[in-house]
Amino acid sequence: MGQPRMRPAKLADLPRIREVRGGTTENRLTDTGAVTEPEVRWYLDEGVFLVSQDETDVQGFVCANPQTGYLWALFVIDAAQGRGHGGGLHDAAMSRLRDFGHRQSFLSTGTGTKAEGFYEAKGWRRMGVNLKGDAVYRLWL
Repeated sequence: MGQPRMRPAKLADLPRIREVRGGTTENRLTDTGAVTEPEVRWYLDEGVFLVSQDETDVQGFVCANPQTGYLWALFVIDAAQGRGHGGGLHDAAMSRLRDFGHRQSFLSTGTGTKAEGFYEAKGWRRMGVNLKGDAVYRLWL
């Protein structure tokens, strides 16, 4: 398999992005109303919204808010994990947030997950737990 390629997400990618989001074991989206179409469109039109693809299809995506520095979503479909998609998406999104002038980024994720290990390996530091019980992380850019 070749190297993952990062590029801006397009409207035509949304069906596959939904498949990727539904194709993850961790942090499974059980409440489809929790992510609204206006939120997705805002990230597509105004945010940092990138996809990672291989020779066959989009395998992952990342969304970050250029106004706040918040990393809203980073998902790689289970079958493509461990091939560089997540790391590439992470690094590309953090680079873009730096370009917007941010000196730090933050996110929340479930506790006791592979995602926690991924973010900690990327230099994120746990700051505490939010009201929903998710771990809150910060990364100095």
